[in-house]
Amino acid sequence: MKTAKLIILFVLLFTFVGWSQQRTVPAREKVEIQGTVKGKENYEPIAGVDVSTDTGYYATTNKLGEFRIRASIGDLLIFESTEFETVRHRITSDEDVSVLVEGYSPSQRSKREKKISIVSKRLNNHSRLLDSALHYKRSDLEKSIDFVAQSMAELGKQGNKKELSNSFSTLGEIYLYHKQYDLAISSFNDALTARRTVKTELLLGQAYILSGDFTNGEAVLSDLVDIQGLVPYLRIEIYEGLGDANKGLGLVQKALDYYDEGLQIAQKNQISPKVIDLNSKIAAAYASDNRLVEAEGFFNNSLSLSKQVAPERQIQENEKVADFYSEKNRYDDEIQLRKQSLNELKQLPGQMINKDNQGVGLPDSITSQQINYKIGRAYIAQDKLDEAIPYLQKSIIEADSEDDLVVQKDATRRLSEVYRYKGDFTKALETYQDYVAVVDSLYARKEQEISRAARFNREIATQQNRITTLEQERELSRSRYSLAVTEQQLFEETSKRQKWIIYSLIFGMVLLALTAMLFYRSNQQQKLANNLLALKSLRTQMNPHFIFNALNSVNNFIAKSDERSANRFLSDFSVLMRSVLENSEEDFIPLSKELELLELYVKLEHSRFADKFDFEIDIDKQIDIEAYGIPPMLLQPYIENAIWHGLRYKEEKGLLKISAKELDTNTLQIEIEDNGIGRKKSAGLKTENQKKQKSKGMGNIKKRIQILNDMYKNKVDVSISDVFEDQTGTRVTLKLRKD
Repeated sequence: MKTAKLIILFVLLFTFVGWSQQRTVPAREKVEIQGTVKGKENYEPIAGVDVSTDTGYYATTNKLGEFRIRASIGDLLIFESTEFETVRHRITSDEDVSVLVEGYSPSQRSKREKKISIVSKRLNNHSRLLDSALHYKRSDLEKSIDFVAQSMAELGKQGNKKELSNSFSTLGEIYLYHKQYDLAISSFNDALTARRTVKTELLLGQAYILSGDFTNGEAVLSDLVDIQGLVPYLRIEIYEGLGDANKGLGLVQKALDYYDEGLQIAQKNQISPKVIDLNSKIAAAYASDNRLVEAEGFFNNSLSLSKQVAPERQIQENEKVADFYSEKNRYDDEIQLRKQSLNELKQLPGQMINKDNQGVGLPDSITSQQINYKIGRAYIAQDKLDEAIPYLQKSIIEADSEDDLVVQKDATRRLSEVYRYKGDFTKALETYQDYVAVVDSLYARKEQEISRAARFNREIATQQNRITTLEQERELSRSRYSLAVTEQQLFEETSKRQKWIIYSLIFGMVLLALTAMLFYRSNQQQKLANNLLALKSLRTQMNPHFIFNALNSVNNFIAKSDERSANRFLSDFSVLMRSVLENSEEDFIPLSKELELLELYVKLEHSRFADKFDFEIDIDKQIDIEAYGIPPMLLQPYIENAIWHGLRYKEEKGLLKISAKELDTNTLQIEIEDNGIGRKKSAGLKTENQKKQKSKGMGNIKKRIQILNDMYKNKVDVSISDVFEDQTGTRVTLKLRKD
């Protein structure tokens, strides 16, 4: 009967998992579940229990039977051990889980053997989690960092400095791959604090160099030069990094000396990729010092050596040398090399060399459309316009098929210029119109990229905050664990030290109370830090949202070929943006500054919709506007809504009123009123897509007000109502308190 129930349970579980994978539902929010595993008969904690979820997360109970695991409400917790039958528990809330196991009896093996077994299992799990983190490094940043966090949790309260260093070093590699250099440097420094290794110091030096901090990069790598017994490849990378740092500092001769040291080691040990790299870097260093003969000699070496390895590497070197020829106006040599690259590239399956295969710090992907564009550009530089046209046309076609808008934009603009130089103004105009269309598409894509970048930064901040919190909890857990061990030892020696039992208990209670107080204060500080982080995140979202809407206005003037209005708009817009960016880090700014920004913003919108509305700004002269503080950019989204969703659709010319008056000595009331079409009619005009999406600006404002009121005791109050009985017109009333 029990076996039949288990079979039915597994069938239902796999059916549910398969069904959930086929549906595209949003991921459930992960929470941290805490709990204990004890024996039902004697309530003895059980250590070394494997705790896992049906979604793939994993943890192990410590000596006190405690565990922490990432899971979602509805997940299934599975408890496995050789000392009792497997137990399953469905998570119904985020409260602590207490599992009592029937029939558990402590093993007769020695404590030493049991401890060794638990430590060995933890280290194996730690290594497995770091492997998973590296596996997801390229494809899923959040998941990769999450595995690193799990690996740190797996080390337990006491931790293992070697493994902890490996976790931080792996985290630094993940950040380094995603070009988050500041976070990578911080992680590598944490790894070195736990345990110093040559590999981690080398990665730290490379991270400094990639971030542009050549001085610190050179200082870190210089300490590694005198270390004995390094494998040749590591020593080559040290000299290569020192060359890069000194080149960045402008010390070309010193950089050449380091590159030469690395080259000699690479040649001696026949490490072909590094021989090619260093020949190329030496050539680039000579070129930067305008020593062209030496530069060309080493470039020829790198070209010759690259022909003996993979075709991809030959193409990379061809393009480096072609860029050198382009800088020195040797266009015939440039064109010849790039044509060779095209022929080689055609032999490759994907006709692209991806930057992921080139290593850190090397150029972006090399594609056929890029090479064709550069050949066309070289012909133009020689005034060979007829020869340039076919290559530019081919570049445009290939870029369009590969959805490479950047190359398509540049090639289309160049082709338009060529037609104009040739006097074919019809084709020049047609091509320029194509160029404008590509630019519009590129603007749209850039907006998406900015949105993705903002989401990417939020994910990093969340995961980094989790790791920081984990480290803080580790320090607290060490104190708690030490206290528990001390109490256990005192209990075992009761017969010998009865006189000291009362004193020990009092000491323990005081220490526990102090620990609890510190834990409470830490939680309060963490809550404040989270609120500040959320406010900063919302402010960084407001700026791109406002910028995009303003740029749409500029685009409208450009579309109407109203260059003078566009220039005037951009000039006023730059003044507005400078003030917005200056105030972006502040929770509150003087009301006078906010009113100045609003007046400038309304004037900008009025310049575009002058035939749609007039505006009035009425501020009671009795108000001491310097005495009131207001969150920056708080009123702008309401004014924007009034113009774009109320007045813009009104058939006759409308009116926007902004007024401020004091209700009492400590309360100021600000009203934004329009006689537009009203909220109900505006909602009816929205498209189906717009109905599915809430206004990002208004959503951010509500969140900011909620957080600020939580932090500053209901300082801001906002209400929205209709002005007229026919549900037309909208009035936004904001009450602002001094304290």
